[in-house]
This record gives sequence, C-alpha cells and structure tokens, in this order.
Amino acid sequence: MATINVENISKTFGSLLAVNNVSFNVEPGEIFGLLGPNGAGKTTSIRIILDIFKPDSGKVSILGGPMNEEKKNKIGYLPEERGLYQDIPLERCLVYLATLKGIEETEAKKRVAEYLERFDLFSSRKKKVKELSKGMQQKAQLITTLIHKPEVVIIDEPFSALDPVNTQMVKDLLREERAKGTTIIMCTHQMHQVEELADRIALIDKGKTVLYGPLNKIRRQFASEAVIVRALQDLPANLSGVTEIIKNNSHTVLHLAPGKTPQEILRVLVEQNISIEQFEIALPTLDEIFIQVVNHAGATK
Repeated sequence: MATINVENISKTFGSLLAVNNVSFNVEPGEIFGLLGPNGAGKTTSIRIILDIFKPDSGKVSILGGPMNEEKKNKIGYLPEERGLYQDIPLERCLVYLATLKGIEETEAKKRVAEYLERFDLFSSRKKKVKELSKGMQQKAQLITTLIHKPEVVIIDEPFSALDPVNTQMVKDLLREERAKGTTIIMCTHQMHQVEELADRIALIDKGKTVLYGPLNKIRRQFASEAVIVRALQDLPANLSGVTEIIKNNSHTVLHLAPGKTPQEILRVLVEQNISIEQFEIALPTLDEIFIQVVNHAGATK
C-alpha cells in the first residue's frame, strides 16, 4: 500500500489555478522527487498533503487514510521558508521544537547534541538563531525535520543556501533515511540535485503533471540515439555508423546513424585500437527532459 496517495487534487486562489488535477503515489521507503519550476504548484500540493490547505477537489491519503493529529507526529516537514525562533540560542530552539513532537526533554537534548555534532553546528549551539548564516539555519531546520524519527519526511527546497560539502552531507543523510525505510518526498526546482537520489518523480508545470514514473525509465524514454565516449586519444574524424561527433571538455558524444546500435559503435572503436575509459548511452538530464516536454506542450496548444 502506498504511503501517500494523491488523487486528482486541484486548488485555486482567486483566478489562479495553482494545482490542476494532480495525481501521484509515494511508496514506502522511497525518495520521490516532486519537481518543477518556481510557481509550478509543488508547494501548494505539499501543503494539501499536509492538510494545511484543503483541496477544491480530489483527495489525499497518508499513512493509510486522512491526516489527523496523531499522524502529524509521524511526519517531518522542512518548509522552504525557515520556521525557527530567531531570538533564542540554537540549542534551546531545537530542544524546544523537539519536545513539541512528543520527545522527553532529556532525550531531546541528547538527540540535538548528536545532530549538532554531525551538522558541524555544535560550536554555534549558544548563538542566537538570527546570528547564524543562511546555510547554518538550513541545517538547523533539517535537524528539526528529522529529530523525532518520522516515518514520512517532506522537504521543500532542501539544498537552499547550502555549499557543495553540506549539499553532499544532506544527500548522504537522505540515503540513510531511505535505507531505514523512511518515505521521503523531495520538492525542488533544482532538478539536477535529485537525479542521483530519486527513485521516481512527478514533474509539474503550471499546476499540471507533465511526467510521472521511475526516473531511470523516463530518462531512457527521452534518450537520443547517442553514446558518450571518453578515450585516451583523439577519435577519428570519421567513424562508421556515426553521423555527428561533438567534443566536450571531458568526453565526446557520438550520434548514431539510423539503425545502428551502441554495441556496433563500440566494436568499431575497439577494432581501431582506441583505448576507452568510458562508454555509455547518452541519457538526458531532467532539465533537458523538462525543456523538451514544456516546449512540446507549448507547440501543441
């Protein structure tokens, strides 16, 4: 049974149709990417799931049925807007927010200390929250999301204000949570950030779902007839079965002639004694897929 079932939800604000008949399921123990540009309807959909907004139509089931107060303590929510108390010390703020989730104060202090160490925030624990950088506040917000060991984690723009080191740390943490069986929805417009994490995705544009399914299947669906090659020497200007050769800084893209397979091209390269370090089917990025889908939708209107 799906952890979250979203069925034909719609929501308007005045004349704005923010969410238009959106449906998707989130399975237990997966990272699900809810993707799309700013203003696409992602955050509104999340707020409907969390029962912050009521849908105009459609329904949501979470953890086996409608949202209730008991289930809210089983959910960790990282909003895009930070919700920390700015004028109190960081450690005190995190402990207090943990107790609101039903954790005894002694246990809350223990867990907070462990997270502060891991997130490299322990030396800043006595500083007021408003004295912390945006990146530090983002990490603190993530602690409040996970401190009560939720069954469901919903994170909206989790990598905002984070440098590459902390971005990788958060990715590693999300993988750990998935391995524990936690169900995760990652809501973001930074599509490149979730390509290495998401099991399945829903891509939303202008309130509508334009793509939905397993990430690997979607990328293969949109793959062109091309391969990526990285060789130890320059490739010949003319290769049998190749219509175009595009050189990038780190690799070369070979576009295949109609009817040719990657295996045939690999055979050609090996027969010419070319030393190959990398050879793979060229799969498009989510950004490239999104641009293709949106441009096609615009052209058919």
